Amino acid sequence: MKTKTIVAIAAVLVVLGAGYALAGPANGGFWNGMMGYGNGYGYGNGMMNGNGGMMGYSGGMMGGYSANGGFGPGHCGAGYDTGYGANTSPITIEKAKEAAGQYLISTGNSDLALTEVIEFDNHFYAGVKEKSTGIHAFEVLVNKYTGAITPEMGPNMMWNTKYGHMGTGAAQATVTEKQAIENAQKFLDSSLPGTRTADVDAFYGYYTIEVTKDGKVYGMLSVNSNTGTVWYHNWHGAFVKILEVQ
Repeated sequence: MKTKTIVAIAAVLVVLGAGYALAGPANGGFWNGMMGYGNGYGYGNGMMNGNGGMMGYSGGMMGGYSANGGFGPGHCGAGYDTGYGANTSPITIEKAKEAAGQYLISTGNSDLALTEVIEFDNHFYAGVKEKSTGIHAFEVLVNKYTGAITPEMGPNMMWNTKYGHMGTGAAQATVTEKQAIENAQKFLDSSLPGTRTADVDAFYGYYTIEVTKDGKVYGMLSVNSNTGTVWYHNWHGAFVKILEVQ
């Protein structure tokens, strides 16, 4: 792409971002509009979140959510290939666990361990923690047909202060777990009536909280541990099953 074209596109993006911020709510602001947190809870379609965003889950620069249910390659890497190859039917949750385990071995970091694997309609989700600290490190997605591993989009990329793309070090949380749960429930009461907060995992820079409905897992959301902003994980699809890892 020619330099003039790149500059022109960048200028348009800046103008659009500014327009979104000005049109958004008073507590949104320019940065919130650009990042996609503009409704006060962190649930939006800014440049780095939502459908078609630069780092969003539908063709974003960091890896798009493809039509066949896989988290496809983005401009910053195509993910970890487990060697399962394309299947005509989804792999099992046990195979997803195996793939995630192989990925952790490939990192060379022996301090990392799986905590759980959750099957959703669109993919498998796997949580990872540090064995030495007990703090959750990062979150990955496992393609249901190939077993390929990619970092989860959203908070895992944008809020993770140690392992994320925007990492600046292990920042001290200023929002307590109790406050995070309260913020999350306020969001749920407003946007998804009938849902409740459940298990909470503390990551570097944010909390990830399971959402339940009628006593069953419904979805997930995250709360920034410095701002209290809520970001709902609207890319998973419906819950299928969970596999706890000891």
